[in-house]
Amino acid sequence: MKIGVNILNFGPGTDPGVLRSWAQTVEGLGFDLLMVSDHVAITPDVAVRYPGPFYEPFTTLSWLAGLTTRVRLGTTVLIAPYRHPLLTARMAANLDQLSGGRLVLGVGVGWARQEFAALGIPFEQRGRLTDDHLRDVRAAWADTADYGTRSIPVWVGGNSDAGIRRAVRLGDAWHPLRCTVPWLREAVVRLKASADEQQLPVPAFAPRIALKLTSVPVSGPERLAGEGTIEQIVDDLDQLRLLGAETVVLDPYSGDPRETCHPQAGWQALATVAAQFYPPRTRTEQS
Repeated sequence: MKIGVNILNFGPGTDPGVLRSWAQTVEGLGFDLLMVSDHVAITPDVAVRYPGPFYEPFTTLSWLAGLTTRVRLGTTVLIAPYRHPLLTARMAANLDQLSGGRLVLGVGVGWARQEFAALGIPFEQRGRLTDDHLRDVRAAWADTADYGTRSIPVWVGGNSDAGIRRAVRLGDAWHPLRCTVPWLREAVVRLKASADEQQLPVPAFAPRIALKLTSVPVSGPERLAGEGTIEQIVDDLDQLRLLGAETVVLDPYSGDPRETCHPQAGWQALATVAAQFYPPRTRTEQS
């Protein structure tokens, strides 16, 4: 099982130097994948949770591709309706080529009504628009004479039944975000049932979970996967591996924008996890 990291490409503490440090930390510790999130118009509903500066994912990942050599690069998640599908296809294909085939394209439908309004996109149609977008992107990539791209992995986000169905129809992997282990265990059953219903292959399972390291165990039914002591986090990752997860993405952001001013806490948590999975010699060889 591969382990990735969602780095913070937004917030008052984020600048190019911090982004560089995030990338170098993630790759240096031996993690497999570095991902960033997506917003275009930082409207009030977005700013409460993800304030500016907000670094656009394709330009940011292109820059980080030049600062790294091994780690894969991805979006968690690109909000599909915000861009024309041919623009997404072109930028994704170019980024994949320029990075040596390291791109993972995670996509989702979006949630911020005010941002949709600012961009002139009908919020109520975001599901259909995302379906059309994914079909058009794949059709563009199929024209290898023009796009010249390999088959870029597409991870479809969304914790709803509609998101699961979309992942089966149009994705290479299902990418649910920040859930409990029991919820994920039940959702994997629904994923397989949806694939059977649609008579399609079951997509890969690639969840994004929390990374909130504590000194004492966290209990209760609301405990997110990835929240608790290092022993709890390791056990969560093992359980997700047994559920069939091919990649798990760790998300060190707990929702307070002030966290972006203290990235060292996230880096230390990542180092603690890396020590359990990547021996120092392996990290040196991978870097």
